[in-house]
Amino acid sequence: MLISIVAPCYNEEAVLDRFHEEVQKVAEELLPLGHDMEFVYVDDGSRDRTLTVLRRLADLDSRVRYVSLSRNFGKEAALLAGLRHASGDSVVVMDADLQHPPALITRMVELRAQGYDQVIARRTRTGDKLTRTLAARLYYRLVNRLVDVRLVDGVGDFRLLSRRVVDAVVNLTEYNRFSKGLFAWVGFPGTTFEYENAAREAGRSSWSMRGLLNYGLDGLLSFNNRPLRAALHLGMVLLLIAGLYTAWIVGAALVNGVQTPGYVTIITAVTGLAGVQMIMLGVIGEYTGRIYYEVKGRPHFLVKATNVERAKDLIP
Repeated sequence: MLISIVAPCYNEEAVLDRFHEEVQKVAEELLPLGHDMEFVYVDDGSRDRTLTVLRRLADLDSRVRYVSLSRNFGKEAALLAGLRHASGDSVVVMDADLQHPPALITRMVELRAQGYDQVIARRTRTGDKLTRTLAARLYYRLVNRLVDVRLVDGVGDFRLLSRRVVDAVVNLTEYNRFSKGLFAWVGFPGTTFEYENAAREAGRSSWSMRGLLNYGLDGLLSFNNRPLRAALHLGMVLLLIAGLYTAWIVGAALVNGVQTPGYVTIITAVTGLAGVQMIMLGVIGEYTGRIYYEVKGRPHFLVKATNVERAKDLIP
């Protein structure tokens, strides 16, 4: 069985050699068991010498395939590029910063042999700050009440996929991609095991707080239309409240005569309703923007350089 390792890379020059050494060790362990391996690295428009390192690795190891994108399209696009260029019977998706331990690949292959199409590594929260743990739990609890698929805290992209899962995910052509949700949406039999996350061996994470927030919103909006439905329900509730308030004002005027309206009440109502309207317009705008990107039909990424065609000729 041919196993493809797909690793998106963004400014990973300092750690790529070390990462490749580790996955090579795993490949040597699996070779006697009848498993060959290829390494598919996707350079997501890195600003450092990541592409230079990948070219050197490809010269030294014929199993290395690299795909360099024309600019930084984001991790989701890089991941899709890797899946499209992977030719293995099974594909392991992982980060190149060694926070996903390569030693776990062997366990994934063992579980794959039991018939699972998805073997998922779930990171424990051991060592995380309490605030981060609580925020993650709150986010997943909220999201799972809204989205159409189930997202599990600690489960990311680190997993082994069978060929039919890879083909199913690649055939989903939507522009706004949220891979964790797509992996859950396609289904197929799967199993999960836990591991403790490792620290980065070099460099620093490219994820900012703003990026994480936007990524979380993608997960919330990509698999449901409940925010739009919530806007409709909220509008109906506000209309009911306004009708009751109007009836109360009219009744009070008939009984007690016309009184001067309260300034505070008016300002509070106007300000509150304006805030609600802006939030609902923002929600509608998010969905409209996604439709806009889908309708344009632009490719998810553009390839600047690759050795995949040449590498395929070297496969024994």
